[in-house]
Amino acid sequence: MLLDLQLNDAKDTLEVYVDGDVDVNSVKELKKGLEENIEEYHPNVVVDCGKMNYIDSTGLGVLVSVLKKVQKYDGRIKIVELKPYLYKIFEVTGLTRLFEIEVAG
Repeated sequence: MLLDLQLNDAKDTLEVYVDGDVDVNSVKELKKGLEENIEEYHPNVVVDCGKMNYIDSTGLGVLVSVLKKVQKYDGRIKIVELKPYLYKIFEVTGLTRLFEIEVAG
């Protein structure tokens, strides 16, 4: 997985661009990058999944964990450009009720 984190101070938003698979082999990078920035800046988070091919339960767990931290600062996580087949994973697990999600069109 390639991960690009960009802090947009003007919008008080951490923009995360995920490229590839978010799985047990790559999830540590995502968790570390998100948690470090959230603790320091208390931002809202936008996760761009336009280039994400796969996410497993460990990746979903990291997103839920990070959501709890963001909510402590009255923030939110928005997931954008999620491919329809990946949206189904969020839907089946009930995570569509926790995250604001925009499916790629």
